[in-house]
Amino acid sequence: MEITFDVLGRPAPQGSKKSIGNNRFIEASKFLPAWRTAVCLAAEWAVVEQNWARVSGPVELEVMFYLERPSSISSNKRPYPIVPPDIDKLLRGVGDALSGVVYDDDSQIVRILAWKQYADKREPGAFIRVAELSRFDNSDYMSLDFLDL
Repeated sequence: MEITFDVLGRPAPQGSKKSIGNNRFIEASKFLPAWRTAVCLAAEWAVVEQNWARVSGPVELEVMFYLERPSSISSNKRPYPIVPPDIDKLLRGVGDALSGVVYDDDSQIVRILAWKQYADKREPGAFIRVAELSRFDNSDYMSLDFLDL
């Protein structure tokens, strides 16, 4: 069982903090609240459209991030977005936004596949796929044969 959906908006990283004094910190990205809202709304719509039942077991998360290319950077000069935001911080925002909507908690994610590329042929955002794993999905990876020395 899997759910797929597209999110439009500016992908924002989660995890970098900025001090605001008195030992208080806030997220460094001012775009994070809008991004998490966009992910959550797209997921809620997909849950209804695809008749998805929120899962409580292990899941696989696949995300293709589409980032806006700076006008000063040509596709010949830099074909891939090898500058911030970091892909792991982009994933944090998506994982948290899907908690309580697609799955119970982002701790259920046991496998991730993610890319980031420039949004040269579409609007910035992300394509997201979440698949429920069965106990048989990881049989090749969970083998303990290497312990039988």
